[in-house]
Amino acid sequence: MYDVIIVGGGPAGLTAAIYARRSALSALVLEREDWGGAIVNAAQVDNYPGAFQESGFDLAESFRAQAEALGAEMQEGSAVQLSKINGGFLLTLEDGSAVQGKTVVLAMGTQRTTLDVPGEDLPGVSYCATCDGTFFRGRTVCVVGGGDGAVDAARLLARLATKVCLIHRRETFRAAQSSLRQLEDCPNVEIIPNAAVREIAGSDRVSTVILEDVHSRVHRELPVDGVFVSIGSQPNTSWLPKAIGRDAAGYLVASEDGATSLPGVFAAGDLRTKALRQVVTAAADGAACIRSVEAYLGQP
Repeated sequence: MYDVIIVGGGPAGLTAAIYARRSALSALVLEREDWGGAIVNAAQVDNYPGAFQESGFDLAESFRAQAEALGAEMQEGSAVQLSKINGGFLLTLEDGSAVQGKTVVLAMGTQRTTLDVPGEDLPGVSYCATCDGTFFRGRTVCVVGGGDGAVDAARLLARLATKVCLIHRRETFRAAQSSLRQLEDCPNVEIIPNAAVREIAGSDRVSTVILEDVHSRVHRELPVDGVFVSIGSQPNTSWLPKAIGRDAAGYLVASEDGATSLPGVFAAGDLRTKALRQVVTAAADGAACIRSVEAYLGQP
């Protein structure tokens, strides 16, 4: 039985593994898909200390290499069930196998909602204005979405880009009206309601989005250098037992120490309730969770 099983091989999970091994805890990291998490898709990372202009893939590889060098075990597999057993927890994997741990750190991150349109994989499409906005300084960009996240992204980008278009498929916005009014006062922002993105086009990177008027069905082209998609995300928590508390959106309720409502289970990274979801906060969560694990196990 491992001292800690870490579910998720992104920045939060791999940092937890690093801190676990530095504390001489036996640690297993489970990752179902991409080692490094969502950060591997970032062409360049400028907001993580010490990794200026490094690719997300290279940063993720550094996290993993450090965890492995310290002795953390890595295993590919998708956890589908978490059960309490005598002395710890049983994690059942998709292939029917199972692993046991005295404690569990959940760090599976979130699944971003995509537009599901042609061209969404082109360079210049981003899901994080905080991460990538600086790359579009002095350019024309659009933000797709109608909630607080989209309006906040547009406000941030308005300080960097020459022009920002906020595209929403409805007439009204879900975002706070005070934030929306502030955005409307920005001279370089154009709000485009009742429009749906049908295609993102460009030869080797984004150059145009094709919009469809939701009433007339008429299409038009909008020249842009970047597209920021902000239509929500889903935490990967649906398989967890109900004993682990979560908010209305499915995020695990946990404070800075990572403790959930199920003793011995901790939450780190983007899947926990928090104000800022970035690589640096995910890494901090991973470290904090291991301190909580040590306390739970009765270690000094």
